[in-house]
Amino acid sequence: MDEARNDTARQAALDYHEFPKPGKLEIRATKPLANGRDLSRAYSPGVAEACLEIQTDPTTAARYTARGNLVAVVTNGTAVLGLGNIGALASKPVMEGKAVLFKKFANIDCFDIELNESDPVKLAEIVCALEPSFGAINLEDIKAPECFIVEKLCRERMNIPVFHDDQHGTAIVVGAAATNALHVAGKAFDQIKVVSTGGGAAGIACLNMLLKLGVKRENVWLCDIHGLVHVGREAEMNPQKAAFAQDSDKRTLSDVIDGADLFLGLSGPGVLKPEMVSRMAPRPIIFALANPTPEITPEDVRSVAPDAIMATGRSDYPNQVNNVLCFPFIFRAALDVGATQINDEMQIACIEGIAALARATTSAEAAAAYRGEKLTFGPDYLIPKPFDPRLIGTVAKAVARAAMETGVATRPIPDLAAYKAKLDGSVFKSAMLMRPVFEAASHATRSIVFAEGEDERVLRAANAMIEETTDKPILIGRPEVIERRCERAGLPIRPGRDFDIVNPENDPRYRDYWETYHGLMARRGVSPDIARAVMRTNTTAIAAVMVHRGEADSLICGTFGQYLWHLNYLNQVLARDGRNPQGALSLMILEDGPLFIADTHVHPEPTPEEITATVIGAARHVRRFGLAPKVALCSHSQFGNLDTDSGRRMRAALAMLDAQKQDFAYEGEMHVDSAFDEALRDRIYPGSRFQGTANVLVFANTDAASGVRNILKAKAGGLEVGPILMGMGNKAHIVTPSITARGLLNMSAIAGTPVAYYG
Repeated sequence: MDEARNDTARQAALDYHEFPKPGKLEIRATKPLANGRDLSRAYSPGVAEACLEIQTDPTTAARYTARGNLVAVVTNGTAVLGLGNIGALASKPVMEGKAVLFKKFANIDCFDIELNESDPVKLAEIVCALEPSFGAINLEDIKAPECFIVEKLCRERMNIPVFHDDQHGTAIVVGAAATNALHVAGKAFDQIKVVSTGGGAAGIACLNMLLKLGVKRENVWLCDIHGLVHVGREAEMNPQKAAFAQDSDKRTLSDVIDGADLFLGLSGPGVLKPEMVSRMAPRPIIFALANPTPEITPEDVRSVAPDAIMATGRSDYPNQVNNVLCFPFIFRAALDVGATQINDEMQIACIEGIAALARATTSAEAAAAYRGEKLTFGPDYLIPKPFDPRLIGTVAKAVARAAMETGVATRPIPDLAAYKAKLDGSVFKSAMLMRPVFEAASHATRSIVFAEGEDERVLRAANAMIEETTDKPILIGRPEVIERRCERAGLPIRPGRDFDIVNPENDPRYRDYWETYHGLMARRGVSPDIARAVMRTNTTAIAAVMVHRGEADSLICGTFGQYLWHLNYLNQVLARDGRNPQGALSLMILEDGPLFIADTHVHPEPTPEEITATVIGAARHVRRFGLAPKVALCSHSQFGNLDTDSGRRMRAALAMLDAQKQDFAYEGEMHVDSAFDEALRDRIYPGSRFQGTANVLVFANTDAASGVRNILKAKAGGLEVGPILMGMGNKAHIVTPSITARGLLNMSAIAGTPVAYYG
C-alpha cells in the first residue's frame, strides 16, 4: 500500500513538472509589443537611448533594465538537497523551484544558472563575469568546502550582493528560531552550551551566526562523522571546522552531550539518541534539521524530555526551519536599496524581524493557510509560517534599515514606513487602495458591532481593529464561546477586557432591546412574544437595534446566511429618516487596477430612479478611495440600438442623471467591452462623455452584476472589498459568506468612516 502511494506521489510530482508545459518558469514581456512604434522603442533604434544612458551613468541600469530586480541562482549541482552530487543538469528542477520561490514570496525575477564546473576558483570566475546581468547572486547547492572558496572570491570581486543560501539562509532561520526558543526557555545566548553535528556549509554558518548572537566559542562542541572536532585531529578537517576545535580528550557526541542546552543537527538520521537527550540540560532545545529524516524525531525527544523545545526541517512537524522565511525578503531589501553586499548587520536584522513576527499575533492569512494548527507563540511556534504575508514588509524593512545604517546601500530609501506600506500592499492587494479609507476612519473613533461575533474571521478582524485602528469592536455572541475561540486561534483579545459583548442568551439590556424592536414593528404584525424571540435569536436584528438606539455607530453582518434575509431586518429597524438601501457596491481589485460593480444584491430589477441613485451613490463611494469615478451604465442595448427593457430603464436613468447636473463622468447605455475600450466606443458612438476606461459598471439587474462579480473573483483572481451597502448613511453593511478576516477589517474601516467623509 505504501509502495503504491509512493508511486502515485512520484507520478504526481513528475506531472507537476511536465504539464501543462515543461518546467516551472517562463519569460514574459513587461512592455507592450503590438505595433511598429512599440518595436522601434523596444529594439532598434529606441533601445540605443537606454544603452547610452547606462554607458554614461551605470547606476541607471536599475531604471532602464530589469537588472535591479533580477537575481541569478547559481549552482554546479554538487550538493543538491538530500540528493548529493547529482550534477548541474539534474539540479535544474531544484534551481527552477528556487526561482519560483523568489517570485512568489518577494516578486523578484530570477534566472537559474547551472554550471558544469567543479573547480571552485573557475566557478567563481564564471559567476563574477555575470555581474553586468544581475542585481544579486544566490549561490546554491555547492558542496563544502568549495562553497566557502566560491563565496569568498565572489564577495571580494563583485560589487553586488552574493549570498550562499545553504549557509547564511539556514543560519538566519536557525538564529531566529534559537532566539525565540531561548526566550521560551528563559535562557540567554551567552550562557548556553551548544552541541552540533554536521561540519558542512550550513552547520558551520549556523555556528558562526550563533557566535554573532552571543554564544561563547568555548561553549560550542562540533561533531561530524569522525566524532568531535578537536585540536590535533586530521581526518576531514578544513579551516572552517578547525575554528571550532576543542582542546579536549572527549571524542564522541555521547561524550559531549551532557548538560547541553542546544543541540543543532545538520547531519543525518538517528544521530541523536533518546538516552543522550535525557542527559541534556533542563528544558533542552533540539534542532534536528536533517532532511527528510531528522537526527531524532519529536516523539522520541518527548518520551524522555516532555518539556523539550523542538524544531526540524520537515513541514509535518512544528517549527520547520525553512530558508524561504529569509532569502526572498533579504534579497528584496538588498535589491531595493542597491546594496553592494549582504553584511552581518543585515542578516541579524533579518533574524530579529523574523523572530519578532513569531511573537506577534498570527495573521489571518497564515491561519487560513495552516488551518488546524495552533499558531500561538510558544514551544510549538517559534518562527512564522512561510505563507505569513507580513514577512515581506517586516523583514525587508529591517534589512533595508540595516543596509543604510552600515553604508552599503547605494540607493537609500527616504521613508521606510512608506516602503513597508508598499511591500505590504504587494501581498495585501487591498492595502494601498484602502489607505484613504483607513486614514479617513482614523479621524474619529466609532463603535462597530459585528452580528456574528463568534466567527473566527470576526475575531481576527476585531483583533486587527484593536491593533491597527481607533475603532471599537462590539461582538454579539456567547462570551464563553468567544473566549474559547480566541484562545484556540492564538488571539490575545478577550471579551469584557478588550471589547464589549452582547450575549443573546443573557444580557441585562434584553428588555430594552425587545421593547425597542416591538415599538418599531408593532403595527407591522410583530407581537411582544415575537419581539422577545427575535431579540434572543436574531443577531442581525439585535445589531440593528443597537445602532438605532445609538449604542453602536454601525453594524456588519452577513458572514453566513442570505443577503436579502439580513437586508430585511436592516430595513425594519434602520430604513427611516431618509435612509433606504440604494444598492450594493462591490470593489474588485484586479491585476490592472480597481473596478467597482453595482448593484450586486439589493434591487433584482431596479427602476430608473433606483439606477440613478445607485450611480450617484457609487460615484460618491469611489471618491472615498481617492479615485475619479467613470461610470458606465451597462446593458444588452448599446446607445439605443435595442428596444429592450434594460435599455429603456438605462436610458431613463441617463436622462435623470443629466437633469440633476452631476459632477462626475458617466455614459450609457453600452456593452461592457465598450465601457473598457475607448476606441471601440468611439467607433460606435463618437464623442462619448468620458475618455479612457470605465472604473464603475452599473447593471440593469442583479443577475448580471453578481455574475460579473463572481466571474472576476473565480477566474480573474479578483479580490473583493464589500459589498458596500449604499443609502443607509454608513449605519450598516452586509458582507457575503466568502469574506475573509482582512475583508472584514476593510469593511470595518468603511463602516468606521464618519458620514461627513462621504462627500
